[in-house]
Amino acid sequence: MVQSPYNPVLLYVTDPMCAWCYGFTHVIRRLRALWHGRLTVEVVAGGLSPYAETPITQEEKERLALSWHRVQERTSLPFNYGLFLNRNFVYDTEPACRALHVVRRLRPALTLEVLRAMHSAFYADGLNLADPQVLAAVVRPFGIHENLFYTLFEAEEVIDATEKEFEFAQMIGVTDLPSVYVEGGMGPELLVKGFCQLDELEERLLRHLEMV
Repeated sequence: MVQSPYNPVLLYVTDPMCAWCYGFTHVIRRLRALWHGRLTVEVVAGGLSPYAETPITQEEKERLALSWHRVQERTSLPFNYGLFLNRNFVYDTEPACRALHVVRRLRPALTLEVLRAMHSAFYADGLNLADPQVLAAVVRPFGIHENLFYTLFEAEEVIDATEKEFEFAQMIGVTDLPSVYVEGGMGPELLVKGFCQLDELEERLLRHLEMV
């Protein structure tokens, strides 16, 4: 619940392997820094492509490459297209979302920073975030030991909780990633759907607060 009209709780619905989220996480981090002490950001894993089992097709690679290029043009962030050369690459985002859930349990204050690191690992470094070993390496600099990470990552409780997080995102009406909701007395209220720049995000937040 919102603590006061001037201390909103934002639900940032995202996915570590979502290209537009890669760009938007920088916007969210800047907003949090500008509003330091005046808002709370909670990361919700929305599940871009969870539980995929088959390698992506050439057609899907071309569609993704076009999308990534648009994000690159809009944000000037680096992209590594090397994963598209892997014929066996399965675009399963559940493991990365589950790892994010583990981070939120162990280092909640660092969740947004770990998400940024995951984005960079996947998009800039071309690492496969469906690989638990890669995920363990990404979270290690944030003080999460490998053994503890694997224990929680493989726990049925965490697997179930991650699935429930996807269901929660669907329940509140998420149709696009990224999306931002504001916690209110009547439940989460949509603030932004899709990518936008900082000035637009801040303007929408201020407009929302004026109506509270």
